[in-house]
Amino acid sequence: MITRRHFLTTSLTALGASALPAMEPITRAGKPHMALGVAAYSFRSYFQWMRDKEQAPKDGHKAWSIFDFVDWCADNNVPGAEVTSYFFPPDCDEAFCLKLRHHAFRRGVQLTGGAVGNNFALPKGPKLDEQIAYTKKWIDFSALMNVPHIRVFAGAPPKGAPVDEAIKNCIESYQTVLDYAGKKGVVLGLENHGGIVAEPDTLIHIMKSVNSEWAGINLDSGNFHTEDPYADLAKIAAYAVNVQLKVDIKRKGSDKEELSDIPRVVKILKDANYQGWFTLEYERSDDPFVSVPKVLDEMRKVIA
Repeated sequence: MITRRHFLTTSLTALGASALPAMEPITRAGKPHMALGVAAYSFRSYFQWMRDKEQAPKDGHKAWSIFDFVDWCADNNVPGAEVTSYFFPPDCDEAFCLKLRHHAFRRGVQLTGGAVGNNFALPKGPKLDEQIAYTKKWIDFSALMNVPHIRVFAGAPPKGAPVDEAIKNCIESYQTVLDYAGKKGVVLGLENHGGIVAEPDTLIHIMKSVNSEWAGINLDSGNFHTEDPYADLAKIAAYAVNVQLKVDIKRKGSDKEELSDIPRVVKILKDANYQGWFTLEYERSDDPFVSVPKVLDEMRKVIA
């Protein structure tokens, strides 16, 4: 794992504090509340497009478009749909985005967010510049679709590259896209997703090193493979701007996954006074058309 306790106590200090005012945990008036959503990634094997490449849908299923996913949400009484960029056609343009926005409005579904498969931990140069440009492209598309949030990734440095440099590059890149996103009205939630943010301390350090009201953490309940994932989720919950639920967690040192304790996850969020989307990202390999509605029913009960 890239981020170790001994590394965190030395290298993060060596990086120093940003010259910008540190981002503080989010404070919200009122009581915690959550709305139900589902991520398109839950149906990843059934879309026509996957990261700009055409794929054959699993089990001979009809090839889905992102419009079909919105229809599924409407037909299954799911108010929020995360329209992950991976499943858009490679020729996606302004007209396509506006058409999807209109379609979702007609079906009574809120497009809650998106995701880009970026890596901000790369060394400075053309490849990192491409990652920043690609993120800005989807910020533009998200603004057109009235999508309020994109989950972005810190990433991992190439093998042998200094981790402290990767963290510095991530902070600078994240600040750059945050400055752009703020002008478009799009929140960028940095996800706890392995790489340099495999543990909470580095992720919080990045949060404290940027300055933007459009920053926050996309809290994924299944992405901390640490000794106590729930305790580590509690550390980042106060920065959460979007939440994704996984049905399994995996602890450090274990080769087996265990069923996620959904009520415990919700309690962590309520204790942080979280207010926002509670989105299922189903990653098991069984049939999501059978399993996803069952999990959503359980989620409804817990957040009611």
